[in-house]
Amino acid sequence: MRFASLGSGSRGNATLVQHGATSVLIDCGFSVKETEQRLARLQLSAADISAILVTHEHGDHIGGVGPLARKYALPVWLTPGTASSGALGKVEKLQHFSCHEAFVIQDLEITPFPVPHDCREPSQFVLGTGAHRLGLLTDTGKITPHIVEQLNRCDALLVECNHDPLMLEQGPYPPVLKARVGGERGHLSNPQAADLLRRVEVGSLQHVVAAHISDKNNTAGLAQQALAAVLNCEPDWIAVAHQDQGLEWREIA
Repeated sequence: MRFASLGSGSRGNATLVQHGATSVLIDCGFSVKETEQRLARLQLSAADISAILVTHEHGDHIGGVGPLARKYALPVWLTPGTASSGALGKVEKLQHFSCHEAFVIQDLEITPFPVPHDCREPSQFVLGTGAHRLGLLTDTGKITPHIVEQLNRCDALLVECNHDPLMLEQGPYPPVLKARVGGERGHLSNPQAADLLRRVEVGSLQHVVAAHISDKNNTAGLAQQALAAVLNCEPDWIAVAHQDQGLEWREIA
């Protein structure tokens, strides 16, 4: 099992997970052309994708899903609430899932779980092979007991480190936007992401990735330091999913 990021941040998000002959794309906030270029950096083409999973309807996550699915006839999985937003547009191969029921896409088992975010029916995921588990958590305003339960005993975690609270407070955003980002249905701060690592069972972790880092209210270094302090590791052991460079393939063995 391996995973990579095409890019992560407010200007577009997409994560790839691959096992056996199965390649699942989680979200796509990039144009078709840019998605194709970013896939090529990982030695893949869009025709290799088995399905697209959608976390929620915000444009940086769903904006490129419809065009990519229509061009390559890809199946798209999303919650009924996300579908009801109308943000996806018409897609022929549309599948709904419940945030409370696992399902299978070829060689991967998908376990969705609900998160508090300011949209209709948001979900995040654990993807598993039977032997290994990858947990994905972005776009949530707080850590709930259910989130902790779902992300226990993962072999890899990709976790949102959206903002540093002081940088957000002193930054350029208007007060309303600051309140939204820092609120309970907004985005995780570095301390909140670190708190997640304190609360989950981390004995199996091979990879930790800091994701969805704000380019105005955070730095990769601050995010790495916050997570490394909990895991008692060097900051550079914490990988970063960058907005432009993404993240190269990481193997879970």
